[in-house]
Amino acid sequence: MKRRTGQDPSITQSWRPATRAIRGGTARSEFGETSEAIFLTSGYAYDCAGDAAARFAGEQVGMTYSRLQNPTVEMLEQRIALLEGAEACRTMASGMAAMTAVLLCQLQTGDHVVAGRAAFGSCRWLTDTLLPKFGIGVTIVDARDAQAFEDAARPETKVFFFETPANPTMDIVDLKAVCAIARERGITSVVDNAFATPALQRPMEFGADVTAYSATKMMDGQGRVLAGAVCGTKDFIDNTLLPFTRNTGPTLSAFNAWVVLKGLETLDLRIRRQSENALQVGRFLEGRVPRILHPGLASHPQHALAMAQMDAAGAIFAVHLDGGREQAHGLLDALELIDISNNIGDSRSLMTHPASTTHAGVSEEVRREMGIDEGMLRINVGLEDPADVIADLDQALGKVGL
Repeated sequence: MKRRTGQDPSITQSWRPATRAIRGGTARSEFGETSEAIFLTSGYAYDCAGDAAARFAGEQVGMTYSRLQNPTVEMLEQRIALLEGAEACRTMASGMAAMTAVLLCQLQTGDHVVAGRAAFGSCRWLTDTLLPKFGIGVTIVDARDAQAFEDAARPETKVFFFETPANPTMDIVDLKAVCAIARERGITSVVDNAFATPALQRPMEFGADVTAYSATKMMDGQGRVLAGAVCGTKDFIDNTLLPFTRNTGPTLSAFNAWVVLKGLETLDLRIRRQSENALQVGRFLEGRVPRILHPGLASHPQHALAMAQMDAAGAIFAVHLDGGREQAHGLLDALELIDISNNIGDSRSLMTHPASTTHAGVSEEVRREMGIDEGMLRINVGLEDPADVIADLDQALGKVGL
């Protein structure tokens, strides 16, 4: 029986991405199940006390506690690492657990971080509020300018932290340039790749050291569970990240891991179709709204860079209306098909007003600095027929005078 072919590097390294997304990491039990099993257990039993001692000492291979290892979770970690082209992966309970852990595990008082200005609201809370509480310095830069990272770096700088495409402004970061600056200075580059996933963009191919994910988004892809992931070298995952996570416990449940495993099986199909749908919707909106930020459109100021780094532009983009919050909320309220929701990566089309939802927790001054105004709307285009999504936007735009 082919119980562990999905975990044998001599076999998996020859597989192409679509195959890795379905079979990578798979380990079958003695029952020979075709779909991955869910191991709902908190602990594990040992044949003798010596085995328990050997496992805790790292002298014997095997599970000890589901805060550290779980067969279902391990399959997901190996699958994501294969897709990413990384040596190892560690999953966590949510995307923000992953972002928090990947920073705190390698920083201490006196260290310094250079972070991109455009980011998810909670990520800006980490850089603007949490890290300074521990005496960690942070400089915020416009990540569209690679030179800004060079200029902001100090002898005590330990991490470059940025997202591309960025949420929700769709800023694109020159991965090759910024990661080269980090490598030259011995700085760890950490890339939030949640919008693109490894199906569309693999930052490590451009020199990134670490990638971090909200697997809640496109990896699950159907709005079901929370999950996060961090990919890097085996040394980073085992010796820097793992000591932090094993003792603080941001553990991904086996059930959620199983759901994301099922999501990965269709990731490539979903994200490419949603990218195609989003491009059609973007082209329609380009002629109807004052401003659109879609990296797949030639009107995006960094379109060429985005297409050089990404296989497709993804499902998410932003538009700006001139009528501020009143007009933006009016458009949302007029929608009949598209849901008002702050989530992204779902197979359903979703739309939100970042200033009053995802980025409500940061100050108005910070929102302005990030490029988020009261007229901005972010849309996640789903798997519906794009003509129906366009028709819904058309009637909603008409109701707010556009």
